[in-house]
Amino acid sequence: MRPRLAVRELALAALALLAAIAALAFTAQTRHSKSDAPQPVGSYTALAGSSGPAAFGRRTACGGVLRDDTEGVAHPTLPCGARIFITYGGATVLTQVVDRGPYELGRQFDLTDALARRLGLRNVQLIHWSYARTR
Repeated sequence: MRPRLAVRELALAALALLAAIAALAFTAQTRHSKSDAPQPVGSYTALAGSSGPAAFGRRTACGGVLRDDTEGVAHPTLPCGARIFITYGGATVLTQVVDRGPYELGRQFDLTDALARRLGLRNVQLIHWSYARTR
């Protein structure tokens, strides 16, 4: 191989490597930007209550086990893992469906004990909820 051709190929390889590093840095920066944060879609109201500490240790319909620090909701039709925003008492929390339910009449959602405590929800209350969508 001629020396001039080798230098040219080396320069092109270095340029390609630099372009790849720049592309990775750009995608890493945009991946963590605020615009990728989940955004609420729609706005709905529903009655919700806490499943309470009696549910601790119980296996959920979504394949998990409820612990004292599990934050999530039970809903009869939303798919397991669906992410939703719950708003109550001025606080909004991004959470997900972790179980089927509710098992009490008059509710559309059961909140885990940890989520109900975080929101300050006691008894059965009217909440606002919306789907979470990432852009």
